[in-house]
Amino acid sequence: MSERFWYLKSCLLFEQLSAEEISLLERNSRARTFPKGSPIYLPVDHADAVLLLARGRVKLGVYTPEGKQAILAFIEPGELFGELAVLGDSPRDEYAEAVEPSMVIMVPGAEMRRLMANHPEFALGITKLIGLRRRRVERRLKYLLFRSSRDRLLHLLLELIEDYGRVNSDGVLIDLKLSHQDLANIIGTTRETVTIVLGDLQSEGYVKLGRRCLLISDPDRLREVAVGRLQRTEPMA
Repeated sequence: MSERFWYLKSCLLFEQLSAEEISLLERNSRARTFPKGSPIYLPVDHADAVLLLARGRVKLGVYTPEGKQAILAFIEPGELFGELAVLGDSPRDEYAEAVEPSMVIMVPGAEMRRLMANHPEFALGITKLIGLRRRRVERRLKYLLFRSSRDRLLHLLLELIEDYGRVNSDGVLIDLKLSHQDLANIIGTTRETVTIVLGDLQSEGYVKLGRRCLLISDPDRLREVAVGRLQRTEPMA
């Protein structure tokens, strides 16, 4: 039994399938490894497969008309991405890039559609995944449109605490290596602006900065301030 079987079986969406179905899925899938910084797919590529991250870390993003990058999400082991391949062999909307050495299992879109047709619960899981991803992107776009760079960064820090926060004796360490340019690409601003705002937050005692290391000194106080600012600047309907 190959390594792919166990990676597929460990995915939450696939764990409801029988061993026979997983074996068939494994035979029809293929695994590829990607060095750090290499593209997994580009916006011009056809969406002919849904991808499962077996190990490593992947970022999803888009290119603006000006050629800049905007990061949409980070994918962790056990997560599916490129899920819109279930809708047909059309061009990708975003790019996927290996943030660190990664292994990806590619499941043909036709195989996913077969599973969705035979298993209503599986189809519902895929639908929920697509909806969740789109909702998170829409929520981020709302803050990009109506907030200052400081508010956008505060909102992002709250997301990072929730998704990647690791409590230690000094506060909450963001267990994700992000450069100032990465942070800028996520919230739609410049690296210089991120550096200035982070410096201000460090002076105010909210964060401690290291080399691609971000420690939230007082997450409760940061959340209170961030939520208060967002409520005061909530755009009128």
